[in-house]
Amino acid sequence: MSSGKGSKLEQRIVAAAEEALRSSKYVTPLGILNAIGWLPGGQIDRWRQGRIDPLDKALQVSPSKLSAVLEVLAGWARSHGLEPSETPYLSADRDRRPLRFTTAGDPAVERAFRTHWLSPALTPAARDKLVARQSAAPDVLAIVPAGGWSCAECHGSGDLHTMEHGKPLCLICADLDHLVFLPAGDAALTGRAKKAGTLSAVVVRWNKGRKRYERQGLLVSEAALAAAEAQCLADEDARARRRSRDAERRAAQDVELAVRMATRIIELYPGCPPERAQEIAEHTAQRGSGRVGRSAAGRALDDGALKLAVTASIRHLDTEYDKLLMDGVPRDEARIRIRTTIDHILTNWASITPRQ
Repeated sequence: MSSGKGSKLEQRIVAAAEEALRSSKYVTPLGILNAIGWLPGGQIDRWRQGRIDPLDKALQVSPSKLSAVLEVLAGWARSHGLEPSETPYLSADRDRRPLRFTTAGDPAVERAFRTHWLSPALTPAARDKLVARQSAAPDVLAIVPAGGWSCAECHGSGDLHTMEHGKPLCLICADLDHLVFLPAGDAALTGRAKKAGTLSAVVVRWNKGRKRYERQGLLVSEAALAAAEAQCLADEDARARRRSRDAERRAAQDVELAVRMATRIIELYPGCPPERAQEIAEHTAQRGSGRVGRSAAGRALDDGALKLAVTASIRHLDTEYDKLLMDGVPRDEARIRIRTTIDHILTNWASITPRQ
């Protein structure tokens, strides 16, 4: 496959890379594959747990297409002066074994996948901190089972299991049964409890709707939890002030994202009224909504992601779709009935020349 200059694939890769660099100060091949929709986050989670080996088994694309992504990313990164940093990828089970990216296992390709590209604007201290964080071994995971399961060693069961060598282990066999559960929700308490203890495991549950594992809490020792609770009580007022400042900063970032989205929507669909474009952007970019605007592709202003957002707005506001659902029409049939209307509006908005 050619990744010729100006190809649609190259445009998508560059847009995703620019967004990652802007928001995170670094770019990774896995992040790009996720942003362009080739590698869902849930599949990355399963790979890290050892349930997929190697990673390319989770991809429905050819090796040549993967090579094209790596080639375009590396070329773009070098042209922007980014610094390569080879990062180890270890499994999230107890053995921490190196993970494989491709079936062929070509050393050059494996190295390219492990290469993270760092912003030259990072200070030496910030760069060292980032590299250390990226190179750190992943957390041990304790998984809430989606159905029946059996421990690979004792053949028992339970509310949680871990993975070793791709097989489930109960907490007793994994030597984690002495830990207590700390629910998610208090970031300071969780972080301090993890730091205070020598052993912990992140509890996750599979979300079928979002097709990814979501954090439920942490397993920590009772002593570590007690120490963390004492620390949190000592500086509660200071942390409240910090949370307020952080909330203001996130709100400003969300406004900026919505403005950029609205601008790009108008570029793609010049016939879309500006106020409508702004409404679409604000709706799809709402933090915590799970909508396409909050996905990696949406934040990267991927044309396909923005088309989905515009289409969703037309579906609910300019067709009888919602009424059909309320009347009991199956969702697939309702979408078929309104498809012509949606296509007509999209074509009309895309073909109108904006006023000068």
